Amino acid sequence: MIDSSGDPLTPAQQQLYDWLADYIGTHHHSPSIRQMMQAMGLRSPAPIQSRLRHLQQKGWITWQEGQARTLQLLGDLASGIPVLGAVAAGGLVETFDDVQERLDFAPVLETRGLFALTVNGDSMVDAHIADGDIVLMEPVLEPSRLKNGTVVSALVPGSGTTLKHFHRNGSSVRLEAANCAYAPIELEADQVQVQGRLLAVWRQV
Repeated sequence: MIDSSGDPLTPAQQQLYDWLADYIGTHHHSPSIRQMMQAMGLRSPAPIQSRLRHLQQKGWITWQEGQARTLQLLGDLASGIPVLGAVAAGGLVETFDDVQERLDFAPVLETRGLFALTVNGDSMVDAHIADGDIVLMEPVLEPSRLKNGTVVSALVPGSGTTLKHFHRNGSSVRLEAANCAYAPIELEADQVQVQGRLLAVWRQV
């Protein structure tokens, strides 16, 4: 049984949650409703959907009903990645020994509506965002409240989606690259659809 800060589960709900934790831990994505039915020995999706609703209400998962692949676990599957001290980028420092703290990605990954984009191009290299990086973005519900300088993904007519620093001046918007080789994009605010703001950058080496 996996501990969680959510409300206690019934045996049937715990059975499904434990199976989901094992499946997602192995496959790194959520299963379909049909797969859940098969695993629980059920012939109808209704009991699965009911259990999922209760798991969500009790704070164990997030899930958009009717879209099984949107399911995410909120239980304490792991207490984070251990931060084992410092590593030198100049001189040497003492080697790490005991765990001092843990790096917890849960608050980021549980952000409502979080989505990821793969970066194509080098216009943001001076912001330490390189070609091939994956950026995690949070939806922007009120673009008018964005702070100038925020890195956003924005839909620009005729140009598609671009990742840039956002600047607003009255009724106009300037999308500014972090690379002097690229000129700013200046448009009327109503011509720019801000899709998300940057939360984190993932780089696989």
